[in-house]
Amino acid sequence: MTSETSLASSASSVGNAPAFSPLYQQIKGLVLQSLQSGEWKPGETIPSEFELAARYKVSQGTVRKAIDELAQDHLLIRRQGKGTFVATHAEQQVQYRFLKLKPDHGDLNSQGPAQRLIIDCKRTRANSEVAKALRLRGGEAVLQLRRVLSFDGLPTILEEIWLPGGPFKGLTAERLSADQGPMYALFETEFGIRMVRAQERLRAVNPSDEEAQLLQLKSPMPLLSVERLAFTYHDTPMEWRRGLYRTDTHYYDNELN
Repeated sequence: MTSETSLASSASSVGNAPAFSPLYQQIKGLVLQSLQSGEWKPGETIPSEFELAARYKVSQGTVRKAIDELAQDHLLIRRQGKGTFVATHAEQQVQYRFLKLKPDHGDLNSQGPAQRLIIDCKRTRANSEVAKALRLRGGEAVLQLRRVLSFDGLPTILEEIWLPGGPFKGLTAERLSADQGPMYALFETEFGIRMVRAQERLRAVNPSDEEAQLLQLKSPMPLLSVERLAFTYHDTPMEWRRGLYRTDTHYYDNELN
């Protein structure tokens, strides 16, 4: 039995991959385990392909294919001549990765950082809808917060966000208000939680009077309602949010492959 065949047998149980999965997928699962455990933190470099090949007793080509897929999934970033790094939401080019709203002219980065206003942040109990989305038991502790994102001084997005109480213990409105970076970057540095993918549902809605006031709507207009469920590693849901988007100066832009 070769070393790669031997690893395929052992990695199938360690990486939760079926025995018949390609070897590079099993290596991908092992690298994911190291990312999830915090062995390599966001922004840090990971070992070279040569070092990983020696660690897992496989060829560099097998490691390269696993790393290529993780880079395509935006979990790792290759930098020419510098190595491969754990992706982080703190980086300029990815901080708006999950935000598909674009201004009519230019892009979100050209407008400068979003201005954030925390309306409220409180610990409460998960109702059945929130518990189902976050895979919690009904009544479990969750953190519920509301905020307004403004671009160029114009309130553009009103968000209501639910987070599981345990992983985000200690998160307060004061801490959120004091941080001027992306929220997901704060989750990485303060709580060790990285959002790696998300799924969304969209519909058009009419805002309530309070919502219209918070978004400073001068006349009645429909808003784009975006429900986002964000996941950390191994498809564990860690955030559910509902956003109301103004589309009089912005549009929703999603690239389909």
